[in-house]
Formats: sequence, C-alpha cells, structure tokens
Amino acid sequence: MRSVAKGLQVLGAVILGTVTALLSLVFLLPALAFARRSTVREAARRLAVLEARRLRLDPAALGLDAVRADGRELRYLAARLPVGVLGGLTVVLLGCGIGVAGVLAWSWGRGLPFDGMLPTAPLLVYAALAGAVLLFLNLSGLVGADALERRLAQRMLGPDPTEALRRRITELAESRAGVLAAVDAERRRIERDLHDGLQQRLVALSMLVGRARRGRPELLAQVHEQAQQALGELREVAWRVYPSGLDSLGLADALAGVAERSSIPVKVVCELSARPPMAVETVSYFVASEAVTNAAKHAGATAVTVEVREHDTMVVVRVHDDGAGGADAAGGGLSGLARRVAALDGRFTVTSPVGGPTTITAELPCG
Repeated sequence: MRSVAKGLQVLGAVILGTVTALLSLVFLLPALAFARRSTVREAARRLAVLEARRLRLDPAALGLDAVRADGRELRYLAARLPVGVLGGLTVVLLGCGIGVAGVLAWSWGRGLPFDGMLPTAPLLVYAALAGAVLLFLNLSGLVGADALERRLAQRMLGPDPTEALRRRITELAESRAGVLAAVDAERRRIERDLHDGLQQRLVALSMLVGRARRGRPELLAQVHEQAQQALGELREVAWRVYPSGLDSLGLADALAGVAERSSIPVKVVCELSARPPMAVETVSYFVASEAVTNAAKHAGATAVTVEVREHDTMVVVRVHDDGAGGADAAGGGLSGLARRVAALDGRFTVTSPVGGPTTITAELPCG
C-alpha cells in the first residue's frame, strides 16, 4: 500500500512538473530581457521554491530563503524545461498505454475483434507480456524523470560542494573550540565549588575537631553535622562532573534524581524506546540538569517539566518552566550547553520572553 501511495506521489509530481514547466516558459520569455531586476529575481526565487516543495526538497537547505545575485534560479528554471517536457511525454505515453489496454480488454472481453484480431491464447500471452514490459518501462521513466528533476534542483540550486565542505570544516573547528571552552568553564566551576564550598567546610570541620580534642566533647555533634554536609557537597560536585547513576540506571532514573534534588517540583517524562548512545545520553542529562538548576536559582519558577522523546532519528530534550523568563542564551551556563549540543551536530534553542515562560530545547541526532 505504501508503494502505491509513493507511486501516486511521484506521478502527481511529474504531472505537476509538466504544468509548471510550461508556466516557467511563459515566465522566462519576457523575464530574460529584465533578468537583472530585483523583482524578476524574486519571482524566479518564488517559482524555484515551489519547484523545491513539489520535489519534496527543503527550500532553506537549497539556499532559497533569500534572493541571490548570481541569477541561479533563472538558470535552473531554464534548465528544467526539457526535463519537465520529458516527464510530460512519459505521462502521455502512460495514458495512451492505459487507454489502449482498456479498449483491448473491453473488445476482447465481449468477443469483438480489435484491429481486426480476435483473441487467441498466443495473442493473449503476447499482449500480456508486451503490456507488462511497456508498463515497467513507462513507470521506470516516471521514476527516472522525478529523480532527474530532484538531482537537477540539488545541483543547480544547492550550495557548491567545495563551499559546503569549507563551511563544514569551519563548523567543526568552531564546535571543537566551543567544546574546549565548555570543558574549561566546567573545570573552573568545579574548582570554584571545591574552593568556596567544600574546602571552607573542611577547614571549619578541622577547627571543630581541634577544639573538641581540647576538652569540648559537646562539639562532636557539630563535627558530625559538618561532616555530613561536606559529604553531601562532595557528592553534588561529583554528580556535576559526571552522574555515576547515568551508566548503571539510565537517563530516566538519572533525571528522576535531578527532580528529587531540586528545590521546586519537577515533572519528568522520558519516553525512549531504547537507550541512546552514551554521548547523547550524557548531553541530554546535562541539558536537563542545568535547565532545572537555572529555573530554581534564577527564574523564580514554581514548576518545571522535563520531556525527553524520540523524533525520527533525534532525541529531543525539552525543559519548560513557569518562571520570569528573560534567560540570556549567551550566558555562561546556557552557552556551555549550546556548545555541548553543537559538538554532537545538534540544535539548541532558548525561548524565554521577559515575563516567561522559558522553554529550552535540545535536538540530538542518534543516527
């Protein structure tokens, strides 16, 4: 059933392509004389956008979100004219074949001669085989015309392969630099947490132990309390470096731990059919954990929802809070998360109007 739907989709695209080819011809005849005008280029871009959508291509990926000065759209519309006509001829041949087959079946089904020939067993076998071969060739022509149009659009409208490779190298270099910056920032934060929190508490604990040894046994209760708090802070710092439960328990249980440690109510919805790769799982955890921490500390939120779902080959992490909004995507914490996501070729978006709410979304590829 899916193959039939796909075939009908291709047939419709080829038929529509024939119509748009004729419309493009009508447009190009007067437009070529005014090819340098911005209005003509804009019209050509819009026609190219329609062609891209007809061919099931993303116009933005082909660079059709803005008018280009090189006249590439006009050249594409001119180049696709013969391809569109070829597709139209293929459709006409298919229609003629179906029509002849219908008349033949109607005539021989009633015992009437077709073109002076009455149905016999050898003639029926010959007609069936010839019809099947011609149908196969015609359908192959339709698929070929559609594929040729798609390739022509990608070749003439898409970015130059060398330029695309150059952009990719630049993106990878920026991503690598971002990862190094994020690692350095994480190290500085860990050092600050150890120095300002745990180290000071251990110093106070040492002083209490010294006073207790000098005849103040009533301070032992404070020593025990300080030791418990130091252990709690050390455990928190360790979880910030890497949550040990993520390997053994999985993402859902690790996020449940984030919800338990949060000072505000956190609802966690984790719907994954299988465990994602370790890198994706780690980044998903840190995105959710950092977003929950920011909502509790800076946004004044009273409730947070963490959703982790699958979408095609992506793992989508979405954190929504009802806080005051105004989160700065370029700030230290969120920019670090953006660099982590970019290192996996993912997308990171922050929607946080003043007054709220705030929604942080990370889309991480798994395939």
